[in-house]
Amino acid sequence: MKFLDQAKVYIRSGDGGAGSVSFRREKFIEFGGPDGGDGGRGGDVWVETVDGLNTLIDYRYQQHFRAKTGVHGMGRNMAGAKGADVTLKVPVGTQIYEDDNETLIADMTQVGQRFRLAAGGNGGFGNQHFKTSTNQAPRRANPGLPGVEMTIWLRLKLIADAGLVGLPNAGKSTFLAAVTAAKPKIADYPFTTLHPGLGVARIDAREFVIADIPGLIEGAHEGVGIGDRFLGHVERTRVLLHLVSAQEEHPGKAYKVVRAELAAYGNGLAEKPEIVALSQIDTLDADTRKKKVAALKRAAGRAPFQLSAVTGENVEAVLRALMAEVEAARGMAAPVASETP
Repeated sequence: MKFLDQAKVYIRSGDGGAGSVSFRREKFIEFGGPDGGDGGRGGDVWVETVDGLNTLIDYRYQQHFRAKTGVHGMGRNMAGAKGADVTLKVPVGTQIYEDDNETLIADMTQVGQRFRLAAGGNGGFGNQHFKTSTNQAPRRANPGLPGVEMTIWLRLKLIADAGLVGLPNAGKSTFLAAVTAAKPKIADYPFTTLHPGLGVARIDAREFVIADIPGLIEGAHEGVGIGDRFLGHVERTRVLLHLVSAQEEHPGKAYKVVRAELAAYGNGLAEKPEIVALSQIDTLDADTRKKKVAALKRAAGRAPFQLSAVTGENVEAVLRALMAEVEAARGMAAPVASETP
């Protein structure tokens, strides 16, 4: 299934049904009178989060959603039925914005959460409502009120515990494939990952969700490369795993480039707990490895993990460190794992 994390949708709630003009005419009834029923209420437009979805691809093929009009009132005081509702089913983590794509309407963060986006119009009164002592036979009824129409944006931000960040070819997808059942595309050229991916990692009988996003490059916040559009998918994470490739000539500079892009993006990403790792260390000899670890340590201000997802070196240590940060953020009294240089 193709990944789509943003969609523009037109919605319209149903109009209310019109009231009826009717008079009671029955054999052996001496006095008749108005008996026009009220119109039914128009259908509402709802949004609901459901389990099993992780993309908004359905809204690429259908962008217009209209609820049904309420049924008109009828004689014998029969009120019209309510119009059928329309429900937009979205993945957990979807945010709904107004047409300006800036004003937040609702943030859908739990399975089964429902929110009414547009209420249907009220039905009109039948002529029975207008009977008075001086007007025993009113010949008027109200039309139903119109529904609400609006254009909204659906924006998906994946729900994950840990997020992978780094330059292209930093080994993020390789790490995700090594520690989860996910099967991301892996190749030796930049921007192999074009869409965010999710995987469930397991360590010490505990599980947490990891999100992998396309690599960042300098100027991403200005649209360079793939840009920073997918950074929204790590906004909700509790901890970031910052991978720096051992193939980088200047690991410290590579680290600072990504940190600068996180700071430029804002939304609290630069303040999130971060675990730093020098990845792909199986490609280095001992002396080069020592120099690059030292350079990254100076830039990050802490000793980085030395990680190889291919050989498995320090993979479990990194997972334990991530799990400790996740549990601490969840409010559990889990100690933060010590970093191993």
